[in-house]
Amino acid sequence: MMPDDLPLSVGTAPLHRSRPVYRRADLLRLLEPESIAIVGASSRAGSFGERTARNLANFVGRLHLVNPRYERLGDLPCYPSIAALPEVPDLVVAATPIEACEEVVRDCVAAGVGGLILYAAGFAETGRPDRIALQRRLVAMAREGGVRLVGPNCIGLADYARGAEISFVAIPRPPAPPTRPAIGIISQSGNLGFALAQAVESGTQVRRILTCGNSADVDVADYVAALAEDPGCSAIALLFEGMAEPNRLIEAARIAWENNKPVVVHKLGTGEQGAQAAMSHTGSLAGSEAVYRAAFERAGMVHCEQFEGLMELASFLGKAPPPRASGVAVVSTSGGAAIMAADRAEMRGVPLPQPGPEAQAVLAARIPEFGSARNPCDVTAQVLNDPGSLRDCLGALFEDPTYGAVILPNGFAYDVATPRFRLMGELAACHGKTGCVVWTTQWLDGPGAREAESEEHVTLFRSMDRCMAAIAAWQAQDTKRREGTVTAARLSPPGAKEAAARLLDRAEGNVLTEREAKAVLAAYGVPVVSEVLAADAEAAVAAAEQAGYPVVLKVESPALPHKTEAGVIRLNLADAAAVRAAFAEVMANATRAAPGAAINGVLVQPMVPAGIEIVIGARRDPLFGPTVLVGLGGILVELLRDTLVTLAPVNQAEALAMLGRLKGAKLLSGFRNLPAVDLGMLAGIVQRVSELAADHGDRIAEIDVNPMICNGSRQVAVDALIALSGAEPPPHG
Repeated sequence: MMPDDLPLSVGTAPLHRSRPVYRRADLLRLLEPESIAIVGASSRAGSFGERTARNLANFVGRLHLVNPRYERLGDLPCYPSIAALPEVPDLVVAATPIEACEEVVRDCVAAGVGGLILYAAGFAETGRPDRIALQRRLVAMAREGGVRLVGPNCIGLADYARGAEISFVAIPRPPAPPTRPAIGIISQSGNLGFALAQAVESGTQVRRILTCGNSADVDVADYVAALAEDPGCSAIALLFEGMAEPNRLIEAARIAWENNKPVVVHKLGTGEQGAQAAMSHTGSLAGSEAVYRAAFERAGMVHCEQFEGLMELASFLGKAPPPRASGVAVVSTSGGAAIMAADRAEMRGVPLPQPGPEAQAVLAARIPEFGSARNPCDVTAQVLNDPGSLRDCLGALFEDPTYGAVILPNGFAYDVATPRFRLMGELAACHGKTGCVVWTTQWLDGPGAREAESEEHVTLFRSMDRCMAAIAAWQAQDTKRREGTVTAARLSPPGAKEAAARLLDRAEGNVLTEREAKAVLAAYGVPVVSEVLAADAEAAVAAAEQAGYPVVLKVESPALPHKTEAGVIRLNLADAAAVRAAFAEVMANATRAAPGAAINGVLVQPMVPAGIEIVIGARRDPLFGPTVLVGLGGILVELLRDTLVTLAPVNQAEALAMLGRLKGAKLLSGFRNLPAVDLGMLAGIVQRVSELAADHGDRIAEIDVNPMICNGSRQVAVDALIALSGAEPPPHG
């Protein structure tokens, strides 16, 4: 296993975990058993034991039945106990009530069983202290005895290649075992996991279904790590709800990345409740879902937006070779479908370049003048009269080095179109590329659908948008893999960590004043506006004249972190009279907003000229640790919500990528009379804030630099907030 301070191979954040994930070797007897014993086997129709035995009728290994009430069940002998079996089973399936589970675990440990699946429910999921204690006791016994426990409250597992279909429910069954590496389904929801597995009915190649019930011992992270090293698995489709130690999943994803095994994840439960009690704008924007997505991306996982597209995306990434070119060609018999493809490609950032001269010549010769010999190509319905024209056009585009993938929309499900999918597969295999069939017909399982998905080098999509999203993800993964790990030097000045620690030590409360926060940021090289603290109006006037008009006045009080809302800021003050009047107003407002609170005085700052306002923040996520956020800032930051978050620290390339993915990124390239923002400088500031957050992740809960006013290469933080661990949000926060 890697040490705790080793960065991920596709990122820069260190891992933190309690126990290492189980690997394939650790779970081999559980996932690839040569022998299985059913404790609680029964002759009663519909019982869990009877159903499990029926599902295991095609198991290629040895099946044993255990129940002291029977001597035989059908053609198999039935034994009174695990100890009485003729061999030590690799895997035991307990089809027993909760009251018998402790004895089953004890017997498995005594016999040296490799794995145990507990169907029984009513454990920790009930919330009852006695049931929680029972579950913990079973896990402790199993781990101490070297038994890998799945469940309790588990619906089961399936290995289609070996007929190990272990469940008490009807398992979706493919027409034949998989003939090549296929998808491994991992699901925290047993029902939805088996629902995904019904893709086998439509021709999708699935090798395994793995569910984990309460995840008391073996969990989704262990499954991902095990399948990452399984040569029979082509890609992993993960239905994920959440876990107490998600960095274990990130560790498993790293193993999958190293084994070039795509992990496609769809997350359930995308609420942002964790951000409700946030102190800063950053805290309210960098919620749990955003951090999960950032962690998935950092670990090399592919996030699938829609549950309905999870199996399509996993199938595609499991089949497709690395892209040989970034271009994608579309060949359609429908002009409307060609337009749809162009629209979705633009939306997803998938390039549809025009073909090279040789391919262009073939298209021009074989496509009627009422079609389109451009990409997307409309070969028209004329292919019904001249089927060879489609072969020639597809062949020319697959051969063209401009393209790494070719898409064939299929607008009508009928037998005439079915041979086209075999043709796509042959051409894709010949040229080392991938083919996509987009099923635009609403007869979702009409003629040809199974044939299209069954092709080894072709993937069937039932949505043009999901097809383009899959291609975009495929290309992004390839770019990430080719670029590899970029280890960037820190930008923080030498001694920044120690200097900031001293400043944090001197802070009087858990919420630093703006002046204290900016001093900490300055220690890391973040440019901040100059300021003077004035105790009275005349001192404020003197400071203003020293700074030069116009100036800004802000009340300094730890009780007023949100100064705009409290009405304690005045901008663009042009002379002494304006300063005196503003001083009286903001002090009165501060007293009303926070009666009895300590007020240190008023900060006097030079008025910074207009520019693009950016928010840069950081937050310690309760699960993943320090994160960094960047977005369009100012007073509309929570309204616009144009922000991105990732794990801290980031290098400059990662910071630049975040800036480039903002919806308002074009503003940074020059807006009205403002010059283009120096993106390298701004990315450097983001990196410095992320280093501050990572260095002091045990002390800093939130950082909010808002706004950072950017005007070309003049970039300065004019307001900042730092909240330390234990800070309570104000009532209006």
